[in-house]
Amino acid sequence: MAAGRRLRCLSPACLFLAVAVALLAMPGLAAARTRRYTFNVTMSTVTRLCVTKSVPTVNGRFPGPKIVVREGDRLVVQVHNNINNNVTFHWHGVRQLRSGWSDGPSYITQCPIRPGQSYAYDFRIVGQRGTLWWHAHFSWLRATLYGPLVILPPRGVPYPFSPKPDREVPLMLGEWFNADPEAVIKQALKTGGGPNVSDAYTFNGLPGPTYNACAAADTFRLRVQPGQTYMLRIVNAALNDELFFAVANHSLTVVGADASYVKPFVSNTLVISPGQTMDVLLTAAAANPSSPAAYAIAVAPYTNTVGTFDNTTAVAALEYAPGAALSSSLPLPPLPLYNDTGFVANFSANFRSLASARYPARVPRSVDRRFFFAVGLGADPCQSRVNGTCQGPNGTRFAASMNNVSFAMPRSTSLLQAHYQRRYSGVLTANFPAAPPVPFNYTGTPPNNTFVMHGTRVLPLGYNATVEVVLQDTSILGAESHPLHLHGYDFFVVGTGFGNYDANNDTAKYNLVDPVQRNTISVPTAGWVAIRFVADNPGVWIMHCHLDVHLSWGLAMAWLVNDGPLPNQKLPPPPSNIPKC
Repeated sequence: MAAGRRLRCLSPACLFLAVAVALLAMPGLAAARTRRYTFNVTMSTVTRLCVTKSVPTVNGRFPGPKIVVREGDRLVVQVHNNINNNVTFHWHGVRQLRSGWSDGPSYITQCPIRPGQSYAYDFRIVGQRGTLWWHAHFSWLRATLYGPLVILPPRGVPYPFSPKPDREVPLMLGEWFNADPEAVIKQALKTGGGPNVSDAYTFNGLPGPTYNACAAADTFRLRVQPGQTYMLRIVNAALNDELFFAVANHSLTVVGADASYVKPFVSNTLVISPGQTMDVLLTAAAANPSSPAAYAIAVAPYTNTVGTFDNTTAVAALEYAPGAALSSSLPLPPLPLYNDTGFVANFSANFRSLASARYPARVPRSVDRRFFFAVGLGADPCQSRVNGTCQGPNGTRFAASMNNVSFAMPRSTSLLQAHYQRRYSGVLTANFPAAPPVPFNYTGTPPNNTFVMHGTRVLPLGYNATVEVVLQDTSILGAESHPLHLHGYDFFVVGTGFGNYDANNDTAKYNLVDPVQRNTISVPTAGWVAIRFVADNPGVWIMHCHLDVHLSWGLAMAWLVNDGPLPNQKLPPPPSNIPKC
């Protein structure tokens, strides 16, 4: 063939191939991939704070492995349970559109994976990009069974913020218990009292030098280069604590939350609730020989609880020079007081959706169903004595509820299986109250009777219904913040305030233009928050407090979203290998 001549092919097959290549070259239209991971759940020996113990891990790692996908990919995770506990895994924040069988909460969408059994979670990532995470969803096993889930944008699609990060770093904030967390919650449920608190907070599983000599060797160190920008993919994986986060002498630019982009804003301190994620830019300072070789990264708790809590500060290192000394005497960044609700409110008010042409905020403007949920603690009477006492308030047992209903987990089957088979009797009742049975001054003097009801009660929704829920904190046994997580959905946070919600005045103040889109939101201490979503994902979806102690006490409910009329609006059959109860 003579040099410079080109072969031409005008057959249908060639034309199809040319069009396909052109489409794949366009940003965002590259073919989605199937990403496969294997989780071997085993017991591994881990030492922290001079304490060595055996803990559940995934693939022998604590925290567990990072999962990386792109928007539009299919993700398949094969789980093999090799420990003596039942286990399930939840892909926190993933929409699970028509893939509820892979959502993971035990007895809600599946029965647990028993010892020696396996199960493959199989789902697609649709319309999401940013940082999510995965964790066990059985009892308190997520204390060590967790890891990051990074969703990159499609190839060729840039981040909608600048500067582009030079490096991205997952940063899992957690809690370490010297005791077995399963024994901690088992003892609390036996006595009716509050559980023992954690012994340390951790950065990617490491507590840092503020605890004891052993912990000093277990310090997370982030090495940075002067002038470069780093995106911290921060996840609060702690069991029971909201956390303040700061880096000494460095500001932070928030660009994403719960796998949704936000209008960038700058803050010196973050507050992040269990279950929430934030994508944050940090730019290292220019080279300066007189500057310190390392700066402290610190976390400490935010809480208004009247009970005990882990009131410690954990420290990691931002290193400009490798091996820089980091001690407990290194200056810490200033953090708010542990109960600074005003700071939390001001920080939270910064979050706004991009609401751009590419990333619109599709906020429901009209509402089909309105609900009002009173969220808080409560009590059970001491009907059966444990070691001669019930250790809750005034000789009762701690409980928690929404609209005075404390959620009872089924045991004979999962709620999703019961719904798919339409076999509800003895499993659930579709009568969760749309409002508190007896209204009261929610943030004022508590009622005399603080006892709760118990039941597996769900709230049915028609397919594609637009929903508004006002989540109202109560002062029963003390007002405190409750991070509420909704499975299977994102929602828009259209309003928030302190005191009792007033529909006549507060609704007019809603933000229906660019409210933040999240999957986990904290109900403010002695306040309320309003969310909206479209019920476009058929299945059974739990909404619960992500403080695990409150979930253990029953602070949860479930939405039952019915099928739509079209084939692509219906719940598919369960996988053939789904575990049996």
